[in-house]
Parts: sequence; C-alpha cells; structure tokens
Amino acid sequence: MSRLGLALGLGFLWAPILLLVGYAFSAGRIPFQWGGFSLRWFAALAADERMREAAWLSLRIAAGSATLAMLLGGLAGWALARFGVFRGRALFGALAGAPLVLPEVVTGLSLLLLFVVAQGAAERWFGWRLGRGAATILLAHATVGLAYVAVVVQSRLAGLDRGLEEAAADLGAGPFTVFRTITLPLIAPSLAAGWLLAFTLSLDDVVVASFVSGPAGTTLPMLVFSALKVGLTPEVNALATLILAAAGLATGVAGLIFARISSRGANGAG
Repeated sequence: MSRLGLALGLGFLWAPILLLVGYAFSAGRIPFQWGGFSLRWFAALAADERMREAAWLSLRIAAGSATLAMLLGGLAGWALARFGVFRGRALFGALAGAPLVLPEVVTGLSLLLLFVVAQGAAERWFGWRLGRGAATILLAHATVGLAYVAVVVQSRLAGLDRGLEEAAADLGAGPFTVFRTITLPLIAPSLAAGWLLAFTLSLDDVVVASFVSGPAGTTLPMLVFSALKVGLTPEVNALATLILAAAGLATGVAGLIFARISSRGANGAG
C-alpha cells in the first residue's frame, strides 16, 4: 500500500512535467495538441534573441547574487555560531533571517522603497541618476539568498567540534590561520550548498525581481511570466524542457562528483 501511494504521488508530480516535455517535440502550433514529431520549436527558441538575452541576464544575475550571498551569508552564519552572546545578537539574527519568513511581496516592496530612497539621495547629494535594472535585481536576490546561506553555515558550524580549532590555536596558529586552514575547509560544503541554493532561488524568482527591476532588467522568469499572460506557446514548452534537462544534467554531475569524493574518503580511511 505504501508503494502504491508513493507511485501515485510521484505520478501526480511528474505526469504534468513529462506531458509538457512530450508536447515540446510536437510540430503543432497549439501547445497541447500533438501534430507530429518535430524540433521546430527548439529552433525557434534558439532564434529568439530576446529570450537568449533574458536567459543570459538571468544566469549572470544568479551567479553574481549567489556569490555575494555566499560571502555575506557565510560571515553572518559564522558570527551567529562563533561569537556567542553579544549585544544586539537577537536583532542581528532576526534581520538576517527575515527573508525566510516574510512573504516575497513584502520583501520586494520593501526593497523597492529602499532603492527609490537611495536613488533620490544619490541624485540629490551627488548628482547621480541611478536607474533600476540588473544591479538592483542582483542586490535584491543577494539579500534574499543571504538568509538561506546564513542558516546553512550556522547549522554546519554548530555541529563541528571546536576542539580542532582550539588545538590549532594551542599549537601557535593565529585566528586567521585557524580560520583558513581548519574552519574554512570544514564549512566549504555548506558554502557550496548555500551558493547553489541562492543561485536556484535567484534563477527562479519572479516576484522580487518584478518589484525592483526596470526596463533594462527583464529576466527569463519575468519574460516567460509575461508571455503566459497572453497564452502558452510551444516555445515555452521547449524552454521548460531545456531547463529540466540542464537541471538533471547538473544533478547527475554533482552526484558523480560527491560519489567520487566519498569513495576516495572511504579508501583513504581504509
């Protein structure tokens, strides 16, 4: 009975996705009407310059915001896990984790107000005319991703044995040397996991980006969402198929890498 329930649950989740992938290879113009096998919509997608530019912009924003979130979120998680009780710790932790609990609409609106105030101040004080676009989306996504990275890093540090760091310090290593040679290698997997999580969240975001973007900052999810308001097109099916294939390939490569690392560790221990 449990296997049947599991099969029904997986079928409910994957049936629409597989149906979408199947119709991506249909020659018909109607998205959910089979018209014979064809790759015409993949060719049409490759020839769509606006779609290519939006995809490239989304990848750049996701990579930049994930890197910034990893750096700032890693420091925030390390401070929360290693500094103990300090003045303002509760407020600092609440502010760092606020994007985890706030609705995306509230987060997007608050960031929009912040950017509007910052633009007005820059123009009034320095004469700079700053517009909203890719940079504001990157900063907004980094703010959201920072909270996720901080939680991952803090939980990793909480489970580490501080005896390794204390032993290195007793042997004469300075704080920076201890962090570089002991702490950083131990939290590297959590930093990588946080980077991938922030990258995925940025690449998939529509709500926050819609608030803080401008005419020059149309990401791929925003473009697809605006296209769906008119109606589903076969190009969207082809795009979803490519994204699914890329995600599956990345997951497979990551699995092989971690399997090799685990096997090397087991062989070394043996």
